[in-house]
Amino acid sequence: MSSPRDRGKSLMESSGSEPPVTPSRYESQKRRDWNTFGQYLKNQRPPVPMSHCNCNHVLDFLRYLDQFGKTKVHVPGCMFYGQPEPPAPCTCPLRQAWGSLDALIGRLRAAYEENGGSPETNPFASGAIRVYLREVRECQAKARGIPYKKKKKKQPTTEMVGGRDDFSSSSSSFSFS
Repeated sequence: MSSPRDRGKSLMESSGSEPPVTPSRYESQKRRDWNTFGQYLKNQRPPVPMSHCNCNHVLDFLRYLDQFGKTKVHVPGCMFYGQPEPPAPCTCPLRQAWGSLDALIGRLRAAYEENGGSPETNPFASGAIRVYLREVRECQAKARGIPYKKKKKKQPTTEMVGGRDDFSSSSSSFSFS
């Protein structure tokens, strides 16, 4: 069993006497996503080196991925627009689900920095990417008739119990012997 300080150890750092550590599902997916994005940049005309990658390349990549999506997103003119479970098939396009894109960006953001990129220049952390993801989420929510509401931050409350604050302490309630 590894200690907390060994958790960040890369596969290359393990000693020869230990069996190789199998990367987690997340780490494997992150590597696959990073390689896919790198291949996408190489296939551009002209090819784009990772050092010249910016948020526009990332946005183009996300739009490119839509063609492989499996989520039906109804267009505003569709008779099933706004219905979470339409009763019949329609010709609306299949797209990447918002949650999949959000998770992908999270993995690529981490991979960029793990591969030597600076957090200040990380194209996956750009405000334009956050805006795009928000728009995709809202569009898909409207198309399915599902409202996404912002989670409200819980405010700490001090409820009164028996005339006293819950946060007050009384030594008479406890016996320390």
